[in-house]
Amino acid sequence: MNKLSLLIILTTSAGLAGLCSAQTSRSASSPATSTTTTTSMTSAGGSTAPYSEGPVWEVTMVRTKTGMADDYLKNLAGAYKSTSEEMKKQGIIMDYKILLGDAANKQDYDLLLLVEYKNMAALDNLRAKTDPIERKLIGTEEQMREATTKRGEIREILGSKLLREITLK
Repeated sequence: MNKLSLLIILTTSAGLAGLCSAQTSRSASSPATSTTTTTSMTSAGGSTAPYSEGPVWEVTMVRTKTGMADDYLKNLAGAYKSTSEEMKKQGIIMDYKILLGDAANKQDYDLLLLVEYKNMAALDNLRAKTDPIERKLIGTEEQMREATTKRGEIREILGSKLLREITLK
C-alpha cells in the first residue's frame, strides 16, 4: 500500500471516529438522556471523552474528469493557492493541503482538498473575512463565476465534510 493510500485511509478513519464521537456527545446532552449527561461528566464538570478536541478540517472530495487532473492542478495553483496562502497569512485558516491519488472506482474521488481551521468558532462570519481576499486576488463576482464554470468542465465536487481532529487520551 502506498503512502498516499495509507494517509487517505487514516484521514478517513479519524474523520469517521470524530463523527461517531460527535454523535455520542450530542445525544448525551439531550434532555431525554439526563442520566447519561450526569454519568458522562466528571465530578469536576469536565468531559470523560477518551479524546481531546483539536482543529477542524473541511474536506472536499473531487473527481477530475478523465485526463484533466493536471489541468485542474494548474487551476488550483492559481487562485486556490493564492487565496489559501493569504488566508493563512491573515490567520483565517491554519493550513491547507491537497492530496492526490488514484480513484478506487468510477464513482470515487481522486483528489482531496483539506483546509484546517483552529476550531469551529473560526467558521463564524467566514465569508466576511474571505470575500475581500477573493475580490482582491481573483476579481469581481463575474470573474469568480466564470472561473467556477471553467473548473466545472474539468472536475466534479463529490461532497464536502467538516471533521474535527481528535487526539486519543
